[in-house]
Parts: sequence; C-alpha cells; structure tokens
Amino acid sequence: MQAKAVVLYSGGLDSSTAMAMARDRGFEVFAISFSYGQRHKHELTVARQNAKQMGASEHLVVEFDLRLMGGSALTASIDVPKGGVGDDIPVTYVPARNTIFLSFALGWAEVLGASDIFIGVNALDYSGYPDCRPEYIEAYERMANLATKAGVEGTSRFKIHAPLINMSKADIIRRGVELGVDYSLTHSCYDPTPEGISCGMCDSCRLRLKGFSEAGLCDPLRYAPDTARCQKS
Repeated sequence: MQAKAVVLYSGGLDSSTAMAMARDRGFEVFAISFSYGQRHKHELTVARQNAKQMGASEHLVVEFDLRLMGGSALTASIDVPKGGVGDDIPVTYVPARNTIFLSFALGWAEVLGASDIFIGVNALDYSGYPDCRPEYIEAYERMANLATKAGVEGTSRFKIHAPLINMSKADIIRRGVELGVDYSLTHSCYDPTPEGISCGMCDSCRLRLKGFSEAGLCDPLRYAPDTARCQKS
C-alpha cells in the first residue's frame, strides 16, 4: 500500500516544490493549508484552486484567526517592508506560525496513519525566520514522537521532511522544473493587489525573483507594472 504524507501547502513556490518532491519519493500526498487571517489571503485562493492539480489526493483547509494576537505585518495593521531582505528577523515573521501549522499537520497525519510530514522551509535564501532552521525541524520531530499516541506506543515514527532547507531558491526552482511543477499556479507575494498581482518588492517577491534570475528562467507570474522584471506576459 502506498505510504501517505501530509504536506504543508500554502500555494507558494516552496510548498509546491516540496509537494512535488514528496510525490517523487512515492508518497500519496495529503495537502493542508491554513486560513489564519493573513493579509495575503490570495495565497489561499491559489491553494484551493490548485491543490489537486498539483498532485494532492485530498486538501484540508484549517481556519483560525491569528489577527486576534497580531504582532506581524501579515496579521496586523503593520506595513509590509519593501526595502529588501535584511539581517534582522523582519516584521513579516508570524509568531509561532510553523509550530502551529505543524501541530495541525501532525494531528491529521496521526488520524490518516501517515508517518511523514513535508514542509517547504528554507534556511538559505529566506527572510531569517527562526522556525525555518534545521535545529527547529529536528526539535519538532523529537517532540512529535513524544507527544502522540502513535509515537509513544511505537506504532509510528514520525519524520518531518524539510527537503528544501539547504537549497538556494534557484536550485529549488530548477528541481521543481525537473519535477514538472507549474509555477504559474503558485503565489508568493506578501502584499498583492486585490486582483492578486504580486508587488515585486516585498521579501518574498524579491527572493522568488532572485531565484528565477539565478536559475536563468523567467517567472511566469504577473507583477506590478513599476517592477521591471523578467516575466512572461
């Protein structure tokens, strides 16, 4: 019987590539997305539209509201920075977001009888978020096997896969292209227009565009007119 894997899927470039890599490793993929009050909710529209097309057998959308706590430019009335990727943890960091996401994914994995969870975090070309580092993933995996019935009884050994964690954005894109990922079905921008057009200036857009440029490819997404980028019309 084909092994199952839960994949954290935002509709973005990294999570879509991680999902393709899970499928390439022979897993039946169950995608999980989150409606958490994010200002860039267009990513959720993209995720809902494309999860099955990207290879998911099922797609679960979990709803909760991190705007109740705020503390991030993605969940509060704080401007999304457009000045480039810096050295400090930016205000787009959402407190404990990946811990919350992984907890939902872990619960669903235990229900499904899946031992494997894929998350598209990256610690090379990224914004410096603390919950994207290898030591965080390793610590969460240890916790997952201590905190679950399956882990304690020994019926399952949970593995948190972070296949992109040490890859450059360019290498992620190249690998995705090899696996047939259609990047026109993804979305990365933190501050898109109401129509879903990417701003081209936030950290996420800058890292994405840098990756495509270094991979020698054009990003198929539309960007705001005042961002001169290599992009398809």
